[in-house]
Amino acid sequence: MSDKLRFGINATESDLRAAIVETGQITYAHGLLCASDGNISVRLPDGNILITPSGIGKGRLSTGDLLVIDPQGNIVKPADDPLLRSTTEQAMHLEVYRQRCDVRAVLHAHPPCATALTVVRSEFRMDVLPEMVALLGQIPITDLAMPSSSQTADVIREPIRHHDAVMIRQHGSLTVGKTLEEALINLERVEYIAKTILLAEMMGPVNPLPEDMLSTLRQSRLEGMVREVTVQILNEKQ
Repeated sequence: MSDKLRFGINATESDLRAAIVETGQITYAHGLLCASDGNISVRLPDGNILITPSGIGKGRLSTGDLLVIDPQGNIVKPADDPLLRSTTEQAMHLEVYRQRCDVRAVLHAHPPCATALTVVRSEFRMDVLPEMVALLGQIPITDLAMPSSSQTADVIREPIRHHDAVMIRQHGSLTVGKTLEEALINLERVEYIAKTILLAEMMGPVNPLPEDMLSTLRQSRLEGMVREVTVQILNEKQ
C-alpha cells in the first residue's frame, strides 16, 4: 500500500485522484469487487466530493474519469469524458459525509464472503476473533435496499453514525475512514472475519470467545475511541 492512500489535510486534488485510482486497483485485484461494481469517494478540503463514475471497472480507472460533486450531488467538475456520470450510489456517499464530519473517505465494495453472510443471516457474529472485536466492535447488517436508489442512503443512515464498517443486506459493504487506507483496511477486515466464520462453521461447531474476554475487548475499544476523540478535539483547539 503506497503513501497515496494515507493522504493528509494538505493533499491536493491531484493526490486524491491518484489515491482513488490506486484503491480501485487494489480492491479489484483482491476480488473485493468485480466488473464495474463498487464506488469510491473522498471529501475535498473545500467540502466538495471527488467520486468515481458509473459504468467503469474500478480496477481500470484513470484520474480523469473522476468527477467532483457538491454536497447536494450537483456536478462541479465533470470527468474528461463528458458522457461519464457520477456513480448511481452517490446518495449513499453524500449521506455518510452528512452524518460523519470525521470521515474523509468512503468505499463501497462487494466482498463475496461478507456479502454471502448477509444472504443467509441477519447478524454478523463478532465473538470469534479477539482482534476484530477490539478493532471493529460490530458490523451491522442493514435492511434490504434497492441498489442505485435513495433507499441505500436511508438504510445506512443510522448504523454509519457509530460504525466504520456496515454491510448492506445482499448488496455489499460500506467502509469509511479518515483516509482511503483506513477505509480499505476496514474492508479487508470485514472480508477476513467473514471468511473465518464460513470456514469455521464448515469444519465444525464454533467456539466463541468467553464473555469476560469479550467484555474486556469491548471496553478497550470504547476507551480507545474516547482517547481518539479527545486528541482530535485538542488538535482542533490548537
